[in-house]
This record gives sequence, C-alpha cells and structure tokens, in this order.
Amino acid sequence: MAIKHSSQSGMTIADVARLAGVAPITVSRVLNQPAQVKPATLEKVRRVIEETGFVRNQIAGALASNRSRLVAVIVPMLTNPIFSDTFQAIAEKLAAADYQVLLGTSGYQAQHEQELLEVILSRRPDGIILTGTLHTEDSRKRLRATRVPVVETWDISPDPIDMLIGFSHEDTGRAIALHLLAKNYRHFALLSVDDPRGSLRAKSFIHTLSASGINDVQQHYFSGLPTLQQGREGLSALLASTPRPLMVVCTSDTIAHGVLTEAASRGIKVPEEIAVFGFGDMNFAAHTFPPLSTVKIDGKQIGQLAASALLDRLKGDDSAAIYRDIGFTIIDRDSTFNG
Repeated sequence: MAIKHSSQSGMTIADVARLAGVAPITVSRVLNQPAQVKPATLEKVRRVIEETGFVRNQIAGALASNRSRLVAVIVPMLTNPIFSDTFQAIAEKLAAADYQVLLGTSGYQAQHEQELLEVILSRRPDGIILTGTLHTEDSRKRLRATRVPVVETWDISPDPIDMLIGFSHEDTGRAIALHLLAKNYRHFALLSVDDPRGSLRAKSFIHTLSASGINDVQQHYFSGLPTLQQGREGLSALLASTPRPLMVVCTSDTIAHGVLTEAASRGIKVPEEIAVFGFGDMNFAAHTFPPLSTVKIDGKQIGQLAASALLDRLKGDDSAAIYRDIGFTIIDRDSTFNG
C-alpha cells in the first residue's frame, strides 16, 4: 500500500485512522496497548504510521503557529570536551534566536539514538542536530518522513539525511599515517575504542600503513567510552610484546593521556622510547607531560555552522543544500619527534 500525504508534519490520529480504514480508538490502542489489537490490524496501522512518518504530538495545540521553538541535539557524550564545545556553540546561537535546546546523549549507540529520536519527535521539535551519520535505517526513514530539518555533524557522508557539517574520518586516519611515516616512524601500535567514527579512522590508518609495507601493527580495542585507564592498560600490554622505539597512535586524546601517564610511571622516555599521538586536541592536550601531538577538530565551528544552517532553514531559506567539510589540522607537539 503506497500512501501519499501532502503535509506529514500535520498528521493526526484521525488521519492515520482514515488511511488505515479503522477507528481512531484503534490507532490509539496500537500506540498505547498494542497487545489488545488483532495482528492483522496492528500491522496495517503500523504500516500507515511508518509510511506517513506520524508521531504522537504531545504538545498539540500549544502553539497556534505550529512552532515549538525547540531544537533537539544528540551527542555521544558530554565528558569529551570536543562535543561539549560543539553543544555550547549550538546552544548559545539558538538561544540568541529564542530557541530552547533539548539535549540527549547516545553513548555511541545507534539503537539508543533511535529510542531518543522517538521521544524527541513526539515533542515536535522545529529541528534536530545529530552527531555522526551512522544511524539505524529506521531512524533515517523516520527523520526523512517527518520532514523536520536535520543537521548531521562530525562526519561526511555521500547520503546525508538533510544538511551535513563535518569532516572525513577516513581522510584523517590516512593523513595521520602519512604524517608519521614522513617522520620515519616504522614500529606502530594502535589503541582504540569501538565508537564508529574512531573505528573509521583506525581502519584508514591501518590500511595506509599496510599500503606502505607496514603490516605488523599491534592493535588493542576497548569497549565503552575512552578513558585514561584504557591508555595505561593498553601501553602495559604493548610493552610486553612490542619492540621500541614505538609510535602509539590513539583514537582519543583521553587514551593518549593514559599512555603518557603510564610511560611516566615507568620512567619511559617520551618520545625517545615511546612516541604518542592522539585525536581531538582536547583542552588538556597542550598541557600534558610532554605536550601531546594530536589532530585538532574545531568543535566550536561545527556547532556554530550547524546552528546557523538550521536557523536559515527555519527562516525559509532552503535555496541550497548545506554540505560543509571543515577539515582538520595535525598538530605536532613534544610527544612525537618534530623532525
């Protein structure tokens, strides 16, 4: 059954009932007490809901203008300064335009993001800003169907949901490898957590080294969010089996800080015996001992551009699709040789 509707944003339970050929009370039961609905009817109503992008409007009628003045923002975590910088920039710019911000954290889990979006969409936000482009297929379908303006950030994709502002993680991983090869490093190790964007950088890094004839890279992957403990444990494991001098590349400055801490506790010279490279240029990276070489991403700029793109769309300016690659900067400090 193909369903067309000229204004999905205005769908009501009555509209769903009419399209499904059932009573409004049946739609209500599908939403609230699905166990009481016959399977065939349940499937029919759910198909209409999916194809129209209908979500329950929990603030229906609250604003005659049909604008909630609410923008939802989902980030993986707030303990990482690069994401908090992005969120702060978004919040400040939207507040200046009299918009309120609803914040959610996904913990790098696409399924959890989908659950957050279901709740968020029921509040009828005027716009949504997401971190990354790796969402569940259900999330992508629902966001496109509801036609709420969406800005994806912190990544680049050939198939964005709507607007996109970020950078290429594959290009970043490749650039790190080439940069360190140019410094004549030949013994590498990789410490990474299993977040999707970090994994993209790690895969590109390993592939680039392999193309240069380096295939014996020690790799350690951790579950969950990046921690200093992971860096300490990672270096401890590496020291038992890897020759020195060693270049340890980390997919987060937090992990790299742990490597530096463990090296200091063991009296290992950095960068003479162990060199360390991070990612993010967090606010502590220039102040570790020694200062950390890393990749700088301008999280504040991402936030400002995302908020500006969304506000322009909400003002009715949709003359051009927004697709912006802000790039990245490799920063050499004393945790690697500068030659």
